[in-house]
Amino acid sequence: MTANENVLERSLGALMGITYRKMTNVLQARLKDYEITTEQWSVLFQVDQTEGLIQKEIAELAGKDKPTTTRILDHLEEKGLICRKMAENDRRSFQVHSTEKGASLIMETLPVEMQVNQEIKQCMTVEEHEMIMKLLLRINHHVSQLS
Repeated sequence: MTANENVLERSLGALMGITYRKMTNVLQARLKDYEITTEQWSVLFQVDQTEGLIQKEIAELAGKDKPTTTRILDHLEEKGLICRKMAENDRRSFQVHSTEKGASLIMETLPVEMQVNQEIKQCMTVEEHEMIMKLLLRINHHVSQLS
């Protein structure tokens, strides 16, 4: 490591976190007019794509803890983007569904998210993108086994 290299640039977790925050900030700026945060958008997207999941399953898919997921679902429900219904086989759980308004918002904003991804991918080749995706999936799987 040279004297000019930042210690954080050598930390995989720190660099992934910094990059994630920068990418999230770009998407957040593009979603501002839609009055939805990136966290809310990612949860709403999961709900819209997998209708009828319970909160625990949504939390797992979105990579968030249960309290954070509850808070996000509360905000989405207040905005009229989702509705919760008592699960038929478990009275302690609620199935979550997107409303017409929620589904419409996803349809309208999905191209925004896809455009941001396309812009980010421009800094690498197709092969590099495939490789980084494979590596991130491997890291994700490995870290899941550590906890």
